[in-house]
Amino acid sequence: MASFNKVILLGNLTRDPEVRYTPKGSAVADLGIAVNRQYTLENGEKREEVTFVDVTFWGRTAEVAGEYLKKGRPVFIEGRLQLDTWDDKQSGQKRSKLKVIGETMQMLGSRGGAADIGDEGDRPARSAKPTAAPKPPGPSEPDDDEIPF
Repeated sequence: MASFNKVILLGNLTRDPEVRYTPKGSAVADLGIAVNRQYTLENGEKREEVTFVDVTFWGRTAEVAGEYLKKGRPVFIEGRLQLDTWDDKQSGQKRSKLKVIGETMQMLGSRGGAADIGDEGDRPARSAKPTAAPKPPGPSEPDDDEIPF
């Protein structure tokens, strides 16, 4: 049976990332993001719903998240779903929680704090490096040794 587990999220951080380290020294960052959905009801009323998602990053990505991400900052995350289950110590009941294990992340907005997100000011827009266009097929320039005079 085939299976596929991929999550793509674009949202804003609900809190600063919490970075900790395992006994073997691996970094782990836990953070939360809010993902908004806007829709219109049949009667024309506009609504918005917010979904809060917990995300965990490991390794170097966790360290980068802890260093550069702050509450309110937009972020693009790719990862996979993971279901954590445990026994509640107080009630003795089985508990579970679905979360995202982040595999890649792209920080969005400006490099400043959350207050200037989306405010690009008079800074020029970033663009990809120009690449040389391939030469069209055709006659190539002759070598000096090929010129008959």
